[in-house]
Amino acid sequence: MENQSKDPLHGIRLKAVVEKLVDHYGFDTLAELIPVKCFTSNPSVKSSLTFLRKTDWARKKVEDLYVKSIPKFKGIN
Repeated sequence: MENQSKDPLHGIRLKAVVEKLVDHYGFDTLAELIPVKCFTSNPSVKSSLTFLRKTDWARKKVEDLYVKSIPKFKGIN
């Protein structure tokens, strides 16, 4: 039997995480859930990725929201 990671983020790129959250919540709701400038002021996936790659605490919040939201994503491609 192959060893599989139990980490729900294993193999998922940050870009995919951000895009999925934006598709599901939109930037307005993301800004309410995680009030960081990359979501509140002129938001875009590109600017969010730049900020999140440099800011560990913010990336952790985004990843935590993604993991918490996985059950809500069922049926969304």
